[in-house]
Amino acid sequence: MQEYKEAYMIKIYIREEDRIEGKPLYKKILEIVKEKNLSGVTIFKAIMGYGPSKKIRGISFLDLGSNLPILIEIIESKEKIEEFLKEINSLVQHGLVIAFPVKIVKYIP
Repeated sequence: MQEYKEAYMIKIYIREEDRIEGKPLYKKILEIVKEKNLSGVTIFKAIMGYGPSKKIRGISFLDLGSNLPILIEIIESKEKIEEFLKEINSLVQHGLVIAFPVKIVKYIP
C-alpha cells in the first residue's frame, strides 16, 4: 500500500563558522528542532561551494578553517514549518532559507 502526504521542506544554507550563544548555529538549530518536536532534521557539510562573495571554499589540507557551507533540511507540516521559521528567523544572520511544498511517499508493508 502506498500513502502520499503533503508537507513542507525547508532548506537552510549557513556557514560552518556561524555561531550563536558560543556554539555552532547548526547545533542550535538542531536543538530547536528537537525542542519543537519536529519529525527530524538532516545536516550536511558541503565539500565545496561559494556564496554571494564568489569566494570558492573547499576542503583543503592547507586550509583547515575553510568555513564550508552547511545545509540543514527539515520536512514537516506547513503549520509546524511556519512556526519554526518564526523561531529561527533572527538566528540566521548570513545565509539562505527556502521553503517549498513536497509530497512524502511512504511505503507501508
